[in-house]
Amino acid sequence: MRQLFDRDTWREIFQSISKNKLRTFLTMLGVFIGIYIYIGLAGASQGLNNGFEKEFETIARNSMFVFSSTTSKPYAGYKTGRRIQLKLGDVEVLRQQVPEIMAIAPRNVKGVFGSQPGVVKRGIKSGNYSVFGDYPEFTQIAPKKIYDGGRFINDADIEQERRVCVIGERTQKELFDEDEEVIGGYIAIEDVSFQVVGVHKFAGGGPFDNDSDIFIPFSTYREIYNTADNVSWFTIAAYDDADVVQVEKDIKATLRRIHNVDPTDEKGIGAFNLGELFKKIFGFSNGLTFLSLIVGAASIVAGVIGIGNILLISVKERTKELGVRRALGATPGEVRNQIIIEALVLTLLAGIIGIVCGAATLKLIDVLTVNVELPYTNPTVPISYVLGALFLMVALGILIGLIPAQRAVSIRPIDALREE
Repeated sequence: MRQLFDRDTWREIFQSISKNKLRTFLTMLGVFIGIYIYIGLAGASQGLNNGFEKEFETIARNSMFVFSSTTSKPYAGYKTGRRIQLKLGDVEVLRQQVPEIMAIAPRNVKGVFGSQPGVVKRGIKSGNYSVFGDYPEFTQIAPKKIYDGGRFINDADIEQERRVCVIGERTQKELFDEDEEVIGGYIAIEDVSFQVVGVHKFAGGGPFDNDSDIFIPFSTYREIYNTADNVSWFTIAAYDDADVVQVEKDIKATLRRIHNVDPTDEKGIGAFNLGELFKKIFGFSNGLTFLSLIVGAASIVAGVIGIGNILLISVKERTKELGVRRALGATPGEVRNQIIIEALVLTLLAGIIGIVCGAATLKLIDVLTVNVELPYTNPTVPISYVLGALFLMVALGILIGLIPAQRAVSIRPIDALREE
């Protein structure tokens, strides 16, 4: 240990390294490339993870959209091509039959699925906007960011069929003046007066959402548009530990039973499973991270082996020098430690430079992609990965250094002094 802090030891190490600069550079290049690839791939996979986390941060991971369509098979006396209509009563049956459901929100809408948008007016200003009939449970699945002073639809709104609404940022800008108080103001939806109770910041909570959406209580929507108990689709979230693929199958099977659809008919009841998509996306990202670990570790090992080979050559070239040191009283342990420290210095120096260059590259990528429409952001490498790489380099540096070190120790002083 004392040798590690000895000035003469370090002077000899740097003299040895500087004797053949090109060889030293090429020796370190293998480790540098290995750690650079490792940092780059690990950072890239983390950037994908972060990007998709940000892209879908406003909706539950184990969520899905369940909708109805026309049947493709005859069943129970019904002909092919029958249009299935989801009902509000389906909610309670699904809760009982599929206990893995955490939250379920029936939804209706004007302005998507080919329907005409709602006509909204305020004074002399007017526009066409998508109008959603929702339950408060919807925010358990896709939380809405409501500006200060406002709120989303609540249970009392549903029970009392209140004429209240939550409008979008763009709707506010188009219907209200800049200095007007929005919360508490009124707009007319289909000539029916609604009080604004909240303004939502657009973040995306479904495939049809935008910054001008208007949300009203489901019960009020039913009254205005005379939809009875009809439901356009269900937004559903399963518990985190549930198998979201199996939950989807159970939900579709239950709805087929309720609406007399052939159990094998995949057309009557459809679903878009975000949870399954999330698993595939993050599975790919995790696979990329694992690949970075394998490729990076293999490259580092190859680089360190190269360092060991070069040190073997260096020991052979320094046979006379090592013999003189042994003749002057250097112990085998001192000679061994000298070579091992040289191996560690070369390995760590190349590795640290690789880490710094890799981090700089990731920062450059982050800057270049900040305004690009890609699910990619903040490509960083967890500190545990960096520490793991450094530990691997230290361990390999010591192990690979033992080979030339043992070769140096095995040199007899008398033989070394005779060598020309």
